[in-house]
Amino acid sequence: MKPLLELHSLGQRIWLDNLSRTLLREGTLAKLIADDGVAGVTSNPSIFFKAISESPHYRDEAAALRRDPAFTPEQRYERLAVADIQAACDLLRPLYDETRGDDGYVSLEVSPALAHDATGTIAAARRLRTAVNRDNVLIKVPATPAGIIAIEALIGEGCPVNVTLMFSLAHVKRVAGEQLLGLMAEKR
Repeated sequence: MKPLLELHSLGQRIWLDNLSRTLLREGTLAKLIADDGVAGVTSNPSIFFKAISESPHYRDEAAALRRDPAFTPEQRYERLAVADIQAACDLLRPLYDETRGDDGYVSLEVSPALAHDATGTIAAARRLRTAVNRDNVLIKVPATPAGIIAIEALIGEGCPVNVTLMFSLAHVKRVAGEQLLGLMAEKR
């Protein structure tokens, strides 16, 4: 048995912390899902910056977006990233369905510039979730004080959230408490 599949048999799930059109278009991500049991994908602006700057699969679309003055740099980034997130969600959708939502997610981070802006984080998370329009997208939110407020609100709305930047047990406990409050709000 392959080592990653052996981990799966022990109850562990492997996520790929990388996403690019190269992985998508050349079939590498599909192969990792099928052959190695990759159960999810996470992304962030740094991952996408590297992918967009190095992969030839973005050049034409990125150039067209740069020529259009209607798009801000952030909107151009989101346009490119959302397309990749949608494609990855589609690849992982069978796993998401098979596991009834336990596996098969793809994570997309709100802008790090919003780390201290709860209202902005909530608005960005809603916008990104709508843009991706896939049940198996997770919106990644940092566990800053403003992020914790956003996490509770988003979970209360039924938005799947991937919480990041927790560095102590006390911090994890605080975030877990806010997640529970959000879940209770969602049931109302």
